[in-house]
Amino acid sequence: MSNTPFPQTEPSPARSRQDSHFNRARSSIRRTISGHSAKMRAMLRPEIEVLNSTLEKLDQGVICIAAFGLVSRGKSAVLNALIGQKILQTGPLHGVTQYPRSVRWTIPPLPPLNKGGSSQVQVELIDTPGLDEIEGQARAKMAQDVARQADLILFVVSGDITRTEYEALCQLRKAQKAIILVFNKIDLYPEQDRQTIYANLQKLGAASGDDSILQELLSPDEIVMVAAEPAPLQVRVEMPDGKVSYEWESPPPQINELKQKILKILNREGRSLLALNALVQARDVEERIARKSIEMREKEAEDLIWQFTKYKAIAIAINPIAFLDVIGGTLTDLALIRALAKLYNLPMTSYEAGKLLKTILLSSGGLLLGEIGTTFLWGLGKSAAAISAGENPSNITAYAGAAIAQAGIAGYGAYAIGRAAQVYLEKGCTWGDNGPNTVIQEILNQVESHTILYRLRTELQPHFDKSTP
Repeated sequence: MSNTPFPQTEPSPARSRQDSHFNRARSSIRRTISGHSAKMRAMLRPEIEVLNSTLEKLDQGVICIAAFGLVSRGKSAVLNALIGQKILQTGPLHGVTQYPRSVRWTIPPLPPLNKGGSSQVQVELIDTPGLDEIEGQARAKMAQDVARQADLILFVVSGDITRTEYEALCQLRKAQKAIILVFNKIDLYPEQDRQTIYANLQKLGAASGDDSILQELLSPDEIVMVAAEPAPLQVRVEMPDGKVSYEWESPPPQINELKQKILKILNREGRSLLALNALVQARDVEERIARKSIEMREKEAEDLIWQFTKYKAIAIAINPIAFLDVIGGTLTDLALIRALAKLYNLPMTSYEAGKLLKTILLSSGGLLLGEIGTTFLWGLGKSAAAISAGENPSNITAYAGAAIAQAGIAGYGAYAIGRAAQVYLEKGCTWGDNGPNTVIQEILNQVESHTILYRLRTELQPHFDKSTP
């Protein structure tokens, strides 16, 4: 592989962006790991181990490329052809690969990202069993586990693409990873080309009612034609004495197009791809950590919410000045949000607490905004009763009635805001200046339209819409 020509080097700004994405990803994951106390890290050991493994993969610069496909499509042969050696077992029988196997692929050094820097990466090729060989849940789990590790997926097909292959391809898409469709055995199907394959995918998609998904995430540019292990050809051999014999000869693999495609991706966006996939994994882990934290501290949170509810109700009840009721109530709500964030060990500044309170109020359908208005109106009535009570002591009853009603409304608002804040804190743990979702969004906003990363934007965006606090 050392003599493989490398694709043309990209301009320096593109390489610098990769460097920035890579460093931001490492910083974000380190922040997540170090942001928890030793006690919490012990309680969250499985999640912290995943984060440490993800960070180690980043530090080592290991890009995982996994081959998927049905039985006998030549997945192992494709990987062997890329390596240049027959390391992975192949054969005419179905199911030669019984479990995922990995092998390192030595590639030429990538051009430096910037002056004095290095963008060297290591490539790990992962071979998998046929998706139609493993039954039910075991197949789904195997595919999910390998796809989670992979930074790039090679989906290997040959001949006419079946409905099963189309469904498997759609399922792998849900892993939110870059995919190259590899059409193998082109020597046996010379009539096939990219446009024909793409048209067949569109037909399958139209029949399923979801053709728009593949049109957005798979274009003819992501289809590569190869013959990883061409069928032997019979050749005529004429001896010096005039005798003629016939021998079977195996042609060399037609793999250069795929090799160049992969090397071009690694050169153009390899470290950004590695950073993005690491952040997606870190985001999922951090969301699990937030859910666990909320579950483990449910009783403490409940007590904390009730404590602030009582404080807010009492403070508003005894305060005679209307506009101070609104100000004091708002400050109490902000303090409650920050106290909950601290309890869950999630970062939260006063500014972020204010944004979260505003979001909760606006998303409540006007109910909590109405609580603020009602608090102010009852506050005016209470203030008037307090003033008149000085002239007529019997009006103290009116003051007490207004205070009790106002306290009940304010207490309800505090409790509702506390409960809503729990939900938003669980979703919002991945945001913030260096949160995984923030860095993912930055990377996707900077990728160019002709890159394989650009196609992931459509797949990743719905998650942002659901998780934005």
